[in-house]
Amino acid sequence: MQKLSIPDIIALGFMTFALFLGAGNIIFPPMVGQAAGEHFWLAALGFLLTGVGLPLLTVVALARVGGGMDILTAPIGRIAGTLLGVLVYLTIGPLVATPRTATVSFEVGLAPFVGGHSASLFVYTVVYFSFAMLVSLFPGRLIDNVGKYITPALIVSLAVLAGAAALWPIGQAMHSTGLYQSAPLSQGFVQGYQTMDALGALVFGIVIVNAIRDRQVSDPGLQTRYAIIAALIAATGLALVYLSFIYLGATSGSIAPYAETGVPILTGFVLQTFGTAGEVLLAIVITLACFTTAVGLVSACGEYFSRLLPVSYRTVVIVFSLISLVVANQGLAQLITVSGPLLAGIYPVAISLVALSLLSGVWKSSRRVFVPVMLVATVMGLAEGLRTAGVVAWVPAWLDTLPGADLGMGWLVPVVIALLVAGAVDRF
Repeated sequence: MQKLSIPDIIALGFMTFALFLGAGNIIFPPMVGQAAGEHFWLAALGFLLTGVGLPLLTVVALARVGGGMDILTAPIGRIAGTLLGVLVYLTIGPLVATPRTATVSFEVGLAPFVGGHSASLFVYTVVYFSFAMLVSLFPGRLIDNVGKYITPALIVSLAVLAGAAALWPIGQAMHSTGLYQSAPLSQGFVQGYQTMDALGALVFGIVIVNAIRDRQVSDPGLQTRYAIIAALIAATGLALVYLSFIYLGATSGSIAPYAETGVPILTGFVLQTFGTAGEVLLAIVITLACFTTAVGLVSACGEYFSRLLPVSYRTVVIVFSLISLVVANQGLAQLITVSGPLLAGIYPVAISLVALSLLSGVWKSSRRVFVPVMLVATVMGLAEGLRTAGVVAWVPAWLDTLPGADLGMGWLVPVVIALLVAGAVDRF
């Protein structure tokens, strides 16, 4: 029976960390820190729940069923499961997350040196997605290409940046703003959606398991164990990154007050702390982090759609790389505007799916519980998405009276009630 060596397990954990650490993981924590101000620790706790805890649980749930989202969604039926899978993969793939890796790495890493012109962005995205496509075409070498070579350089660069934020803060924590004044924990929780890590975990589960299988590990128990260990390594790394960047935002917010993204906060900090060398360091961190995530996302989409449709893995990788290139040239601000309502709508469904899967051993009939709970989560997620998009006329007024509705958590109580009722029916 083939087993992974200790260096291979560490490389697998590094690969998993690098797959998760992408654009949203870097640009949103400083924003949370700036807005949370003196309450940044509570906001950080909420952010870690959705940015670290939920992805970890998702990988565990997927590892238990063999890494495939199709198995995870089996209790809700093939059609509903396929629709959910396609929506998640398109969101985390060519429509939002994958293009965002290119736009963030351009705006933070290259734009300070060459300017943020559309022509420069186009040239950069052509080169960026060409390399991402080439690496993705050889998924069997992900542990070597990402885990053993790219990630160590990324970790060293991140350690320098995070250490500087902790040792040489530019100022004191600013005063909190908006809902962070009264509900920093829940606001941090909701902002953690923007990392897209939970959705990424649904996508990366099969990539991680396949990377283990490519090392000739055929025992399902070992595959699950190695996937969980890799997820724990990645979760530890992500938590350290988020805490340091949220602290950086809280103590450096005066550099770029009321920033719409974390980009000006980060660039202002490294420029003031390290000078031009800091901008080079930040460019390296951002480019490596975003590139590894792009490779993982393109590879995962290739795996999923090549099984779903009568097309080859290679074809999906090429087509989705081209679509991502086109979408990326719409710009970062436009992508963030689109992603907010989309994520607000999908996350209640994703969280419910993971929770139900982890509790699968409790149910007598999984379908009897999954279907009603997922239906309620879908309806509430749709309402949250419409509200976030500003289309309040389509949202029933009574939904605004639900506990947590003003914090973006109005979906939670109806889903819990549906779970309790469906669970009771299932048991009795």
